[in-house]
Amino acid sequence: MGTKGREIVGEGVEKIIEKLNKALADEWLAYYQYWVGAKVVKGPLRGPVSAELSEHAGEELAHAEKLAERIIQLGGTPLLKPEDWLKMTNCGYEAPEDPSVSVVLSQNIKGEQCAIEVYKGLLSELKDKDVVTYDLVLEILEDEIEHEEDLENLKEDLESMR
Repeated sequence: MGTKGREIVGEGVEKIIEKLNKALADEWLAYYQYWVGAKVVKGPLRGPVSAELSEHAGEELAHAEKLAERIIQLGGTPLLKPEDWLKMTNCGYEAPEDPSVSVVLSQNIKGEQCAIEVYKGLLSELKDKDVVTYDLVLEILEDEIEHEEDLENLKEDLESMR
């Protein structure tokens, strides 16, 4: 990052990098949770749910890419080892051990709700400190809100079939 860019961020850059790495851990775990869920999900609406999970997986991977790029721009290093994802995560990981559509949807809704809270908190911290990271986090938050809505709509469709 250039001199003026560092000036804008100020002394709190290490804290921002740490929080972005925690969000990066969340995105990698969300990517895998969606990806594997799309493969193993079973039950009514399996096709549409699997398609939605696959789409969300791709978007979570794109979030991870953007976060890693920003961490590097800020002079940091993105998490280098997958085992660090579980150590650094805000939101955790729920394996789809019960692959039923309802359970997988609930697990992913819970993950999106956690992500929304994480990014909402980051926005508050970044508001007057780092406009570039703020804009990135806002963009990701918009996606997470859309993901939650998509999943809740699918769950509502599933429940209306009963």
